[in-house]
Order: sequence, then C-alpha cells, then structure tokens
Amino acid sequence: MSLESEADLPGDVLPGVLSEELHAELVAFRRDLHMHPELGNQEFRTTAAIKERLEKAGLRPRVLAMGTGLICDIGPVGDGLPMLALRADIDGLPIPDMKTECAYRSTVPDRAHACGHDVHTTVVLGAGLVLAELHERGLLPRPVRLLFQPAEEVLPGGATDAIDCGVLDGVGRIIAVHCDPRVDVGRIGLRTGAITSACDRIEVALDGPGGHTARPHLTTDLVTAAARVAVDVPAIIGRRVDSRSGLAVTWGRIESGHAPNVIPQHAELSGTVRCLDLEAWRTAPDVVHAAIDEVATLHRAKSEINYVRGVPPVVNDPVITELLRDAMAARRGTDSVEGTEQSLGGEDFSWYLEQVPGALARLGVRTPGERTVRDLHQGDFDADERAITVGVELFTAAALIDATR
Repeated sequence: MSLESEADLPGDVLPGVLSEELHAELVAFRRDLHMHPELGNQEFRTTAAIKERLEKAGLRPRVLAMGTGLICDIGPVGDGLPMLALRADIDGLPIPDMKTECAYRSTVPDRAHACGHDVHTTVVLGAGLVLAELHERGLLPRPVRLLFQPAEEVLPGGATDAIDCGVLDGVGRIIAVHCDPRVDVGRIGLRTGAITSACDRIEVALDGPGGHTARPHLTTDLVTAAARVAVDVPAIIGRRVDSRSGLAVTWGRIESGHAPNVIPQHAELSGTVRCLDLEAWRTAPDVVHAAIDEVATLHRAKSEINYVRGVPPVVNDPVITELLRDAMAARRGTDSVEGTEQSLGGEDFSWYLEQVPGALARLGVRTPGERTVRDLHQGDFDADERAITVGVELFTAAALIDATR
C-alpha cells in the first residue's frame, strides 16, 4: 500500500497521505537520480527510470517525440474533462557536485542536480503513484496528467519543445513546485502574479581597426569600447524603461586582446537580460539593441549583437494560486503557507502559462534551524528529503480539491 489506511485518518482529512513505505521508496528514487544527473535533452536514463516505475504501477506513460521526457495520464481520461497537469523538470546542471560525506553525491564528473530537479521529478512521480491508487478506489473524479519535462536549464527551455509535442492537449490547468533553500521543509511559498523574472541571453561582438597602444587615436580602441558598453549600456537602459519593470543587463564575460601594447581588433561581451515585467520584457530586445549600438558607434566600433530569447516571467494565476494555498492548508494548516518575493531567476514553466492558467509554488527544502545556506546552482546544494512527502501531498490535495471546483 502506498497510502495510509483511511481508518487511521480523521474524517475531515483528504485521502492521499503517504505511507512510510512509499516515502522511503521515493527517497531512494531521488537519491538514484541525484547520483546520475543528466544534462538537458540527454536525460535518457532518467526518462527510463520514471517510465519503468509508472509502468510497474499499471500506468501507460508516453515518451516525448524528442526521446527524453514523458507524460502519463491518470483518472477518467476521455470524458471530456480538462486535465490538471503536474509538471516536473528532469535535467541536471553542468557543475561538479561539491558535497562531502554524502553517500548519494553525483557519480558523474562535472554534473550535479544542484537545482532540485531530482526532487521535483520525485514529487510528481510520487503524486502519480498516489493518484493512480486513488483512481482505482474511485476517489479521483477528474483526470490528471503527469508531465516530466526535459531541458529546463537550456534556453529557451525544453517547455517549448514539450508544448510542440502536445503535452498541453486536453490540459485546463497546470501546477509545479520549485525547491527553495530559504524556506523550511513543511512549508511552501506562494505569490500571486509574477513570481520569477524573464531571462534572456545576449552576446556582443565589437570590431574595428586595432594598432599600437602608443597611437590609440589612429585606432578603434576596442578595449575601451568594450568597457564602455559594459558600464554604459546598463545605465542607459535604466533611463529608457520604467524602473519598476526591473529590466537589467548583467555581464558575465568580457574578453579582448592578447598583448599589453597591442590594441586588438575584436572584443566580446556576453551576459543576461532579466526583467520583472512581462510587457517590458517584450520590448527588451529593441531597447538593448539600441543602447549597445549607440555606445559602440560613439567609440567607432562596429557591433554585432546576438540576442537570444529565453523565458518570460512566471505569472501565477490568482485562482490556481489559491488552489495551491487551499491544498497546502488542507494538508498542514494555514500557517504552512508563507508569502514569497519575486525572484530574478528564470524558469521555463512560464511558457506553459502563455497557453493555460497555472501557478508555481516554492517548496521548502531547508531543515528547520539549519544555519548553512545551500543556494541553488551551487555544488553543495542539497534538500531535506521530507520535502518529497510535502510536495506529493500538496499535489494530490490540489488534484482532489480542483475536482470539486
């Protein structure tokens, strides 16, 4: 049995509470994923592991056309009822696992589940197993789709490819969680409206005639030009858009030259463009292009700009945000829900919300009282595994409550 006996539960408690046996199995599953992280669009082992466990439960998962990721429908499918989709991202990051004295640290060099995608995957898998059992007992009145999505970390995100594969066909609502190491396990963070930022990538190449550093007036001083682009473009943008939109350019790389007495003929910069506001994000490429061209022209440099669209902000639908709030309250009380701020991080869950209403919750993974801050995208990231049970019970409650509305 994956569920606690209903005879052991108070009459007003929703079904779908995990047994210790299933929790232990899910922890083992998560640790296996953690030891074998795979990068975006390479998640073949991960996909196979999810598929095998769902099939063992008598379900019929379908691998996506690109070969990684899968969907699995549960409940009265085919009755014309819109499905609630539970989404998980399954890819890891290209960074080394720096944890010590950890039995399940990554076994793959320079690869790690340092963003919690292994937890997200395990939560949706666990929710699927619980909901399948509830369906067998006649306790799941509306269908649910499990969505295991590849390549969240690869701009513009694997969500766009998944949507092209038809993962939203028949879906009326979609929900997800993201690990938050700033929130204690047993709690979630919620926010109506934008909860993440838009994130794009920008690459700039500057060219011009170089020369000797003794005669910079006869050259295009590309080192200075690159430096001015790095400094002036963010400042210009700050005066071209409403500051409340949070549109910001941040450079992560600048490169030029090979010798101290030679002015180079080429320089490169690359960075990210982040934005808190959806409408400002839509105009960002034109604003950023114009600012770069102006600064480059001022310094007699020719600019070539590669602006790579990433993801829009995740904008939580108010109705579905309340669904998650009610689901968490039903499981752990109203005090288990806290407000959360808008993050400058990007998340391709936003692409689904361009198509159907949905919401993302921040899943607490910090052990209460822990002083060490293990941030996302860091090699020492880990999660309190009790969060798996919290996430599973949040999703199952959301599915049951959603069916009554």
